[in-house]
Amino acid sequence: MPARRRLLAAAITAATCLAAQALSYATATASTASPTETVVSRGVQIPAFYTPPTTLPTTTPNGTVIRAEPLPLALSLPTLDGPLPGRATRLMYKSTDSNGAPVAVTGAYIEPTATWKGGSARPLVAVAPGTMGQGDQCAASMGLEHPLSLNGRTVSVGYEDVAIYRLLATGAAVVVTDYAGLGATDRLHTYVNRLDEAHAVLDAIRAARSLPGTSVTPTSRVGLFGYSQGGGATAAAAELQPDYAPDITLAGTYAGAPPADLTEVTKAIDGSELAGSLAWSLNGFLQSDPALKPIAEAHLNARGKAALTDLSTMCVGDALLGYAYTKSTKWTTDGKSLSDIVASTPALQSFLDTQRIGTLTPPSPIRIATGVNDNLVPHPQARQLAADWCEKGANITYRPVLVPNVISPLLNHVTPLLADQGNAVSWLKARLSGVPATSNCGTLPLLP
Repeated sequence: MPARRRLLAAAITAATCLAAQALSYATATASTASPTETVVSRGVQIPAFYTPPTTLPTTTPNGTVIRAEPLPLALSLPTLDGPLPGRATRLMYKSTDSNGAPVAVTGAYIEPTATWKGGSARPLVAVAPGTMGQGDQCAASMGLEHPLSLNGRTVSVGYEDVAIYRLLATGAAVVVTDYAGLGATDRLHTYVNRLDEAHAVLDAIRAARSLPGTSVTPTSRVGLFGYSQGGGATAAAAELQPDYAPDITLAGTYAGAPPADLTEVTKAIDGSELAGSLAWSLNGFLQSDPALKPIAEAHLNARGKAALTDLSTMCVGDALLGYAYTKSTKWTTDGKSLSDIVASTPALQSFLDTQRIGTLTPPSPIRIATGVNDNLVPHPQARQLAADWCEKGANITYRPVLVPNVISPLLNHVTPLLADQGNAVSWLKARLSGVPATSNCGTLPLLP
């Protein structure tokens, strides 16, 4: 069997794990961190690697590797040319959070066995994972080692392995970030915080470039790849790159179903299968901006506060069965929804405004794809991001994904990912091969 086919077969095996997300039920267990304690999250012992140093020097350059070790890939096939899809390294690297403070971020780099045939040096793709959850056991780098982790208290599914393996099959090297606080045990994951996520993505590139013994060179083209939470992270990284990482030149960015306007996304998620992600957002925002805590204290009832604590250690599968279809009106003292509270609270409106993606002009080409019936990360706000960037003169390829409405918001969100992923990989491969992108901003008004 050709090496490429064997690699894709391994990726298909990983894809079967995606369905397992609906099989879990979990009960709360606190996840805390200190340099001398073993961290356990919902019965999963987090490897000591993921506990950051007690201090990080502010003068250390962003992207500096704090530590690294070999990472065994669960889905790997031996060949005469080396293991497929490649050899992986677990990473911890330094980044900067939204408050300008140093933060340790974990992730993984995979040196592919497949040959790059796109000309020039082997390129590097930074993968920004979609929603994994907020428990440290949910980190994407752990998903490479344990694609399905099931212990009766939590289910962690490494569904991003599929996209990672498809990219490795092209011959591109891949670095994946876990984001701030996901995996790393010193803080909560700051879910959908555009600055934290963008910085983590860009600094993962710097970390991968600095690793010894890889085939990535200073001339390697660089791309970004992400869907859903990952699409928001890559979109934010692309527009923040000139200011935060001028040393990085991006050949292209894929931003699938980006949550660019969190005000609209909050309305859509409330009461859906993934309602638990509202707690992940709140937990992260309260950590990033403690000034918001008195507002939360005033509006959240005991049930709401308990939900935030419970969900802080959950993965996606846990949240689906534990909190699917929950309405935020059950979490508030006055029965108002979180969206209504945001609308009537200027401080919350202002904070969400700072999270808006599309206010800056990205200098590199971006492909935005969004399902026309996506009502979880709503199609209109993702399309508006394309329109905002087109108006600023950016090189945008906008692709509406035409799949039928299947009633379920979660399936309306996931189906475009599966339907479009091959096209997204092909588009990014072309950019990494030096083929110029052609903007379709001129025809965007005619597209759904």
